[in-house]
Parts: sequence; structure tokens; C-alpha cells
Amino acid sequence: MTTTSQNLLQPRVRFAPSPTGYLHVGGARTALFNWLFARHFGGTLVLRIEDTDLERSTPEMVEGILQGMRWLGLNWDEGPFFQTQRMEMYRAAAAQLVLSGHAYSCFCSKEELERRRQAAAAEGRPPKYEGTCRRIAREEAERRKAAGEPAAVRFAVPDSGSTSFDDAVFGKVEFANSELEDFVLLRSDGVPTYHLSVVTDDIDMRMTHIVRGADHISNTPKQVLLYQALGAPLPVFAHVPLILGPDKTRLSKRHGATSVMAYRDEGIVPEAFRNFLSLLGWTPPAGTPEVLGDAELVRLFGLDGISKSNAVFDRAKLDWFNTEYIRAYPAEKLWPLIQEEWTKAGVVPERTDEVWLFSTIDLLKPRARNLKDFATSFRAFFTDHYETDPAAAEKFLKDPALRQMLVELAGRYAALSEFSEAETEKVLRDFAAEKNMKAGALINGSRVALTGQGVAPSLFAVMVSLGKEKTVARLQKAGG
Repeated sequence: MTTTSQNLLQPRVRFAPSPTGYLHVGGARTALFNWLFARHFGGTLVLRIEDTDLERSTPEMVEGILQGMRWLGLNWDEGPFFQTQRMEMYRAAAAQLVLSGHAYSCFCSKEELERRRQAAAAEGRPPKYEGTCRRIAREEAERRKAAGEPAAVRFAVPDSGSTSFDDAVFGKVEFANSELEDFVLLRSDGVPTYHLSVVTDDIDMRMTHIVRGADHISNTPKQVLLYQALGAPLPVFAHVPLILGPDKTRLSKRHGATSVMAYRDEGIVPEAFRNFLSLLGWTPPAGTPEVLGDAELVRLFGLDGISKSNAVFDRAKLDWFNTEYIRAYPAEKLWPLIQEEWTKAGVVPERTDEVWLFSTIDLLKPRARNLKDFATSFRAFFTDHYETDPAAAEKFLKDPALRQMLVELAGRYAALSEFSEAETEKVLRDFAAEKNMKAGALINGSRVALTGQGVAPSLFAVMVSLGKEKTVARLQKAGG
């Protein structure tokens, strides 16, 4: 059995965000792919917080990442682990690499390094560290350190040859070692760099697969060298394509919300966001429908479906997924999500019996673009505290004669003993015929009077949902 097939029996993968910002779309997609991969093979997803950037990492950002993961429904199996609590392990790994001759102490100051970079740039050479301190004997380096001279630790990249790895998405990737500089492992203040901490952690946590963004490909040869120097087997690397905006540039704030929680605040349901994200850079087998629930996503997901091409974030497509999921959700499932929107918008429903609430939600959900609609354009169904759309009123309620007709129509409804869809429609059409006017004018005017909107579900279903008393009162109010 090959190492890869053994790994696939129970893979161990990780999502390792840096808490220097909230959970953004790219990170969320990486977390989702790792989650799907782990669930598909019955493996383990580890959550690791890479918080060694002490100046930019904050507890608020950590909580934002955890909140985003929970909202997306991406439950992890181990962690969260924090790199700031594992610093001694990284320092021990650096010391091991120095002892084995794979790393060395570097005494170059920041100012000295900057002067060399500027000189290299002026001469048209790549600004690469030239290995100045690599020539210092280890005993001499130890003496200088013992005397209190600050020193970083650098990895000694082989002078010749190349470093390669087999990527599950891009195939064989190879870098000439001459392109790599002797990179820093441990800064002079004892804080590890990304390369040292991530490899040390991945070895310690027994990661079998590293699924991450393609922007990390250039980091990978350095990490491969570290695995080899530490005597550890390589994991399977899978670099997933980047997510671009519609203008084919890297997704950023100018393309709209990029923080996951901002999409929640815009009324996106989590399952719709998961489904949408899953298809950014991954293609299911031919003939598979686009709307895929969690069970189907887990069953179908595999690294072989990941594309080499960058994905484009199509907001219209996300909105389409959202409408599909809202339409498919049973009212009972939408209910707690709608309550959250009501709380934010200050909506207090005037009826609280679940039978009526759920039937009204079912009436409205085919027209919902997002969850916020239930607190905005659908507000009139649940409370008398709503505003009428001025454009709809101008278009359908401008005529004073029509408004008086609605008052008279209200009287006809008040006299009804059976307030059903069929009866309310018959009354309106009979009234229109009696007044020798088009029923459409009454229907459009009534819709605005009852809901405050120019577009709503079937008028007569609306009337039954609101009930006879509220229908009569609102039509009477339309008369001014």
C-alpha cells in the first residue's frame, strides 16, 4: 500500500488562519475544502490559530474566525491550538537544525540587510541574502551569542540542485535552489517565522495533507527542505486556485463584502454560502446538479476535482443559490434565522402562533432574495409598523378616485362571512365589474395598501394571511 493510499484511509488536515483579520472568503473556502476532504474520508480536521504576528493578531480576530467557522457549520475535531502557546517547540526545532548543520546563526542587522538589498537592486541583482554569516564557524557563532550579540537563525539552502514536490492539483512543481535564499527560521527576538512554525506544527500534528491556497506554492520548496532536514515524511500538498473578482483581480473589499460574517449580515443562509463556495475552484462529476446539500458535497468531494484555474466570485450566482435555499427550506428551519433579522431590525410580530407564522413564511419565501427581506419588504405581513414604498404608491395609489374605491371595497370585505382566497377574489372582480373598471387597478392599489410594496405574492393569498380585520383596516386607511 502506498503512503498516499494509507493517508487517505484517515487523513489529517488542518485549517490554519492568521488572526490578523476576520474570516474572509478565501480562508473560508480553504476551511470548507479541508472540512469536506476530512468528512469524505472519515478523517480529522484540526483548527490551528497562527498568531505569531504579535503586533497584528488580536483576540477579537480570533473570535471572528471561530464565529465564521461556526456560522458556516464547519465543525473541527481538534483545537483550536495557538502557536503562541507552542513557542518552545519551534525554538527547539531551530536548535536541532543548527546542530545538524541545516541552519546557522545570522548576526546581520536589519540596517545592514537593507543596505545590501538596495545595493543589489541598484546593480540589477535579485535582493537575496548572500549567506554572509554561513561562513562563520559554529563555535565562533556560539561564542558571539554567549556574549550577548543578537542573532537570528537561517536555514542553509543547498547551493546547487533543485527542490520539488508533487502537488495533487498542479502536478510536479520544481524550484532551482539557486532561486531560494537562506531564509530566516527564528528572528533575533526568538519569534519563529511562518516557515519554521508551520512545518514544526504540521509534523507534530501528523498532518497527512496540506490543502491551501495557490499563493502558498512559492513557500512550499522552503518547507519541503525543512521536512527533509527534520527527517519527516512529506505530506500531500494540494494548492487550490485563487478566488478573483469579476474583473479578474484578486478578490478584495472593492468587490463587495469579503468577510464571511458580512454575508451573514446581508441575509445569506449558511448552506447557500457553503454550496456556492464549494464550487469556487472545485467541479463535481459531470451531470451533478449545482444545488448540493452537505451530504452530497461530502460524498462527491475529492482533490481530483479541484481546478488549476482561478475561480471568479460571482455575486449574482451567490444570490441565486440563496433564493434556491430559502425557497427549499421548510418554514421551521427559516424561523430562527428570520427571528435574528427581526431582532436586528426591531420587528415585533403582532401574531405569534406558529401555524400562522409558518404559513405566512411559506407564502413569502418564494419571493425572498435574502433573509433580510422578512424584516424589510415583507415587514407589513408581521406588524403594522412598516413604510410604504414611495415609488409603488406613486404608481398605483396616486388617483384619489381609486383610493376611495378601496375604501368602498373594504366595506364589501367587512360584510363577508367567509374570508377565503376564492371569496375575496370574487368580491374584488364583481366590484370592478359593477364600477366598470379594470380589476388590475384595484389589485395593484390593494397590494400597495396592504403590504406597502408594488410586488407581493397573490393578492388574495395576502388578504387571507393578513386576515379580514387587518385587510379592511388597511384598505380603509388608503382612502386618506
